[in-house]
Amino acid sequence: MIKGIKHIIFDLGGVILNIDYKLTEKAFIEAGITNFPELYSQLRQTDLFDKFEVGGMSAAEFVSELQKAAATPVTETQVLQAWNAMILDYPLRRLQVLQQLRLHYDLFLLSNTNEIHEATFNDVLMRDRSIPNIGVFFDRVYLSHRVGLRKPDPRIFKRVLDDSGLKPEDTLFIDDSPQHVAAAKELGIQTIFIEKGMTIEEDVFKQKG
Repeated sequence: MIKGIKHIIFDLGGVILNIDYKLTEKAFIEAGITNFPELYSQLRQTDLFDKFEVGGMSAAEFVSELQKAAATPVTETQVLQAWNAMILDYPLRRLQVLQQLRLHYDLFLLSNTNEIHEATFNDVLMRDRSIPNIGVFFDRVYLSHRVGLRKPDPRIFKRVLDDSGLKPEDTLFIDDSPQHVAAAKELGIQTIFIEKGMTIEEDVFKQKG
């Protein structure tokens, strides 16, 4: 753990929430959108996904665009199920880490997401842990589709810092996308990159003994 930290900003998917992008890709291909790998990737997204992630289109418009892209007719339900297929679960130990950290640090959530996934990742939390909203673990939550900005745009990091009067040097940002970590570093924020196979409970905040 980096010393001198007062505030911690967490990414959601791949850091707190287990996700698997390949499951969504597989589900879309099976539903008939055979060119989905070209439409979506974690590191480089098309304008369609960018726009949806900053709240530039409604869920209905997003579903309609994906239906148009399908090689064969797909229903709204098929699109929603495929889009949500990547969302898995919240490991209990990970949530316990957040509860413990909040006793000592200001915690913030900063996620590139969208209105469909927001509803789903909160539903999963309620279903599995009887907790109504991921926001209960944080002092403030910043979701790209609500803020109108997305990582790695430096403006979204500045929004988080300015809203709560955080000093970059006192702030730690934890994310599993290298371009997001690089953008935070440019602003003087301390960072931890969660590489594949790493978890916050085993590799960053593991209990001694």
